[in-house]
Amino acid sequence: MKIDALRTPETAFEGLPDWPYPPHYIEDLEGFGDLRIHYVDTGPKDAKNIFLCLHGQPSWGYLYRKMIPVFASAGARVIAPDWLGFGRSDKPVRDASYTYHFHRNMMVSFIKRLDLHNITLVVQDWGGVLGLTLPQDMPIRFKRLLVMNTALATGRDAGQGFNDWRAYSNANPDMNVAKLMQRTTPVLSPEEAAAYAAPFPDIRYKAGVRRFPQMVMTEPHMQGVDLSKSAVKYLATEWAGESFMAIGMKDPVLGPDIMYALHGKIKNCPPPMEITDGGHFVQEWGAEIATAALTHWGDI
Repeated sequence: MKIDALRTPETAFEGLPDWPYPPHYIEDLEGFGDLRIHYVDTGPKDAKNIFLCLHGQPSWGYLYRKMIPVFASAGARVIAPDWLGFGRSDKPVRDASYTYHFHRNMMVSFIKRLDLHNITLVVQDWGGVLGLTLPQDMPIRFKRLLVMNTALATGRDAGQGFNDWRAYSNANPDMNVAKLMQRTTPVLSPEEAAAYAAPFPDIRYKAGVRRFPQMVMTEPHMQGVDLSKSAVKYLATEWAGESFMAIGMKDPVLGPDIMYALHGKIKNCPPPMEITDGGHFVQEWGAEIATAALTHWGDI
């Protein structure tokens, strides 16, 4: 079935600060018709380690611009895809196109298409809500976890901070992404905040931005709950890889309480790195986090 989608003009991505990466596209991913999926792919194809960096909402791969060069400088291959609806990937126009399984299935197919192994999974926000459910289904592909301000949603109330964010999102269907980013992450320059908004020229491109907060599994019947519950069990009892966690301590949505609870569910996860001034988009302190993780793992 064909899915109607918009494609952000390439000119929107010209001259973004600290974003030198040429685009890579897949336009025939199995199960997704002619939807075009964008990803950054830098570093040697035969690298020992592959860092798969998954963003959340309302961001895109640009979120990882401070971490990608640190990983690459250690000799790794770094891949940062944009979820459908975000970044340079196509944007289905109907809100109903956005479901948990739609996006998770896309990432499963993406990993298989590129035949990725020895993956260090780097996640935050929806990158973790979706991404942390993947290792249980393809354990031989995943080696390590780098987890930042995220959660595994198992059908329970997510707390007042998230409820406030969902209400704000619902009340602002044409969300000004640049203003949101600058308000929540004051360290951003105006040019950086504008770069976060580059994929979304107007309200027609923002179906994914609108839908993702609604998709978070806060009720037991919601799509993805069973996968998240099984992921919690897997990570707590069967996960055999290494891990590293960093927490933006000023995040009002997925902050310390939620992150320390998640920490207790990841087998053998060392004590988290606390970023005192970091908020939800803690990748803005990404060079520091990436360096600490690589040092912990002995990569540098």
